[in-house]
Amino acid sequence: MSAAIPRLRARPGAARRRSFARQLMIRPAGTGAAAFLVLLVLACAAAPLVSPYDPGAQHLADLLSGPAPHHLLGTDTLGRDVLSRLLYGGRRSLLSVAEGLAVVLALGVPLGLAAGYRGGGADRALSRGAEMVMAIPPIIIILVVLAVVPGNENAAMLVFGLLGAPAMLRVVRSATLKVREEPYVTAGRLSGLSPLHVVRGHVLPRVAGPVIVQGSIFAAYALLFETGLAYLGLTADANTPTWGGMVAEASTRIEQQEWLLFPSGALIAITILAFGLLGDAVRDAAAMEDTVPPPVRRRAFQRTAAGQGSPASGPEATPVADAALLSVRGLSVTRQEQAAQALVVDSVSFDVFPGETVGLVGESGCGKTVSALAVLRLLPGSLTVAGGQAQWAGRDLLQMPDRAFGHLRGSALAYVSQEPQSSLDPTFTVGSQLAEVIRRHDQVPRPAARARAADLLRQVELPDPTRAARAYPHELSGGMAQRVALALALAGRPQLLIADEPTTALDVTVQAEMLALLRRLQRETGMAILLITHDWGVVADICDRTIVMYAGQVVERGGAQDLFDRPLHPYTLGLLRSHPSLAHPGQPINALPGRVVPPGAWPSGCRFAPRCGFADDACRAGPVLLTEHSASRQARCLHTDQVVLDEVSAR
Repeated sequence: MSAAIPRLRARPGAARRRSFARQLMIRPAGTGAAAFLVLLVLACAAAPLVSPYDPGAQHLADLLSGPAPHHLLGTDTLGRDVLSRLLYGGRRSLLSVAEGLAVVLALGVPLGLAAGYRGGGADRALSRGAEMVMAIPPIIIILVVLAVVPGNENAAMLVFGLLGAPAMLRVVRSATLKVREEPYVTAGRLSGLSPLHVVRGHVLPRVAGPVIVQGSIFAAYALLFETGLAYLGLTADANTPTWGGMVAEASTRIEQQEWLLFPSGALIAITILAFGLLGDAVRDAAAMEDTVPPPVRRRAFQRTAAGQGSPASGPEATPVADAALLSVRGLSVTRQEQAAQALVVDSVSFDVFPGETVGLVGESGCGKTVSALAVLRLLPGSLTVAGGQAQWAGRDLLQMPDRAFGHLRGSALAYVSQEPQSSLDPTFTVGSQLAEVIRRHDQVPRPAARARAADLLRQVELPDPTRAARAYPHELSGGMAQRVALALALAGRPQLLIADEPTTALDVTVQAEMLALLRRLQRETGMAILLITHDWGVVADICDRTIVMYAGQVVERGGAQDLFDRPLHPYTLGLLRSHPSLAHPGQPINALPGRVVPPGAWPSGCRFAPRCGFADDACRAGPVLLTEHSASRQARCLHTDQVVLDEVSAR
């Protein structure tokens, strides 16, 4: 490894981030719809310049003529040029759509955000008001408006937009209710951000997709409504060119000239279709902006610094353990950063043997969860596996085809997250979700699946399995939801359970019950457990071996009791000493100074050196390798002897 900060560069041809414009361009339907609408708007706006004739000019010698060189789309009943009237009529129709859409967005989006974010009385008042307005047929109100201001299309479309705003309000409210519960929204409020700032910066971008779709649907309806009013002659006289008026005129002469109905009718239909296609494409492009969408998650890469090879190679590479259930070697994960890639997990290796519990320990941001998600092939779009392998029964999980790996999910490997509620669909009962998973794995009829679902709920020690099966996720406490998530993980009878901080959100009593449950289930089923945690009490209670990670690297590993008795790395020693149980009354906790160095800013030498009291120039000179200290102990430190002496002297 070089002394330079490790940064990666994708080889030519690798998938890159796509901007919004590029995301839109790769969708042919959306691109075509956008191009059509742009050309239509430009042509209508420039009608005085591009139309071949005055829209009111009559050519009595060419009445009801079909397409001809001097009248490309023919003429109407008075010999007026159809193409010219379409261009001038489009100016009125498209302006009406814009007026209605502006009112819908100006009223529906802010009020929907307010109803969804504020909740309580504001939500009830706005929702009831929206329901009352939606109960009124729009055509009745529009007819009243046109009776008061005859022929005023501007007033009609503004009122139409006012009547369409409640539908937008309900869509935005529904999306906001979900987004406001996200942890980062809560964190924003707790950090002192104003509600307006949180809504504008964190909530509105997340609800943009539904707003775009609803806006495109409304634009299509607005065009249809405007042409309908013109067709009935409610908004313009016969001499004023409008698309609806042209359809009305053509319908009275369909026996004399069938062609006359085609230009106006086809243009209205295509424009309505284009609004819908463009809305879907813009929504999808916005959702995929700045993400990496390759079908294969694994990429080849090269290091920009000279002399750096593959993360799976080098002095730390070790052979795959044949007896291991899961054997991870040289696992590296990268994150896209502008034109380069930065390491997030760097050459991580570990084994999990049948029936054992392995703890993966470290502060937040050390790469524990990312390593597990990489093995499960669940990395988010910004992260990519860049090297290494994860051997399972002689096959590399990272290279396995998606279909083959899909058969292992749930049956060979299962996952329990630290947020069990997010693993449960709020629209289905617990029993139906369990039965769905059981039928997927066991291929049994519904009655048998429901019976096994009840058995699983009893197995995870829920006090009333029948009642729990009928409950919806929001009716469960945190401890109950965690047990249900565990039951879902056990439904496929996995050989390895990856548990990501399964006790973090639980109180001490429920945490002890959950650990006891995991131990009992492990004895009964024989499954292995990879436990991700930062709680040394959990490690002491359940783990056989422990792997300590810092800044994307394994810095120490060994038996759990060995690490407690004789830590070899300053980071392990610092974590153990910072446990709250060791604090003296009236004295501050002996916490580690500083924080974990983020990816892309790692020092060239030992990554823990900026926080380490043992660090010297040798530690900062270059990378420190993970070295053997006994048959089962490894540490990434040049001063293990001093660490051991310091621990012994402190006792």
